Amino acid sequence: MGFGVTELLIILAIVLVLFGAKKLRNIGGDLGGAIKNFKTAMKDEENASTTTDTENTEKKEQLDNKEAGTTIEGTVEHKTKDQV
Repeated sequence: MGFGVTELLIILAIVLVLFGAKKLRNIGGDLGGAIKNFKTAMKDEENASTTTDTENTEKKEQLDNKEAGTTIEGTVEHKTKDQV
């Protein structure tokens, strides 16, 4: 019960008569651009979420180090009154 080649050609001819070739070309270009922008946005969002996850992990590690009495560079050295 699907469409055959003949039916599809008739439908294409009717669409061409109604809209014209130039308008169909513009619609195709706009649709292609929209799909391309959507894919780009999805990749950007994926990269942003990966970056955010990495930053959150680094911040958590820094907090853990701070609570343990260490800094990112190493351990905390307490100054005595003589060193001040």
